[in-house]
Amino acid sequence: MTAVRPAHGMAGWAVAAGIVAAVVASFAYLAIDLRVLASPAALRSMAGFVAEFLSPDVSAAFLARTATGALQTLAVSLIGTLLAVAAGTLLALPASGRMGRTAAGTTRMLLNLLRSVPELVWAALMVLAAGLGPFAGVLALALHTAGVLGRLFGEALQNLPPAPERALRDAGAGRIAAFAWGALPGVLPQWLAYALYRWEMNIRMAAVLGFVGAGGLGQMLYFHLSLFQQAQAATVIAAMFGLVVGVDAASGWLRRRLVPAGA
Repeated sequence: MTAVRPAHGMAGWAVAAGIVAAVVASFAYLAIDLRVLASPAALRSMAGFVAEFLSPDVSAAFLARTATGALQTLAVSLIGTLLAVAAGTLLALPASGRMGRTAAGTTRMLLNLLRSVPELVWAALMVLAAGLGPFAGVLALALHTAGVLGRLFGEALQNLPPAPERALRDAGAGRIAAFAWGALPGVLPQWLAYALYRWEMNIRMAAVLGFVGAGGLGQMLYFHLSLFQQAQAATVIAAMFGLVVGVDAASGWLRRRLVPAGA
């Protein structure tokens, strides 16, 4: 026992030294100089830039446009998440191994592809396919989130105890009935928690997707920033913050109401 402890200690020190060396090498390779952020010129430039955002545009006409953009962003996130839940549910069944190893391997590769492509890349591709506007944002969120939820839903099915479903099959129930009454109730709370959490993430991403032409608050923000209209940009940023806070609160409330503790 006494001979094992020094070996573990040396391994820990070696790992720590390797991490430190990797961090130092990364700073050197990227030529990152943190002193530039604290230079007087940088501080003056940032202070002036931030000061221009302290007088947001609160005119009735612009607030109405911002509210329309916020509703569009909310709708994009909600529809994209719902489509992803439907697709993820369908893909989770073969991904969990319930339809054979070949189907499981193929489906997992598809899920890996869907979630390995970032939402912004999907949005850029969907803008080419569907044109500018919120439809491209919906498709982008649905494709990426389907890959994430399909993997999570499938793992939840794999980790589910088989006893309830097997008992129903032994009692004469069909495969669909046994799944609906023996397996689905066990994974549904976890699936719901995953879906609500992804909705929280998608509301943030929906606001960003507008930068590539997917509509909503992001497109408004990109437009006004490109024209150096900081007053209007400040209003849009405030709307983004309020929307994210509101969706986070609503999602948390729904999880507490609908998902049992510990699910």
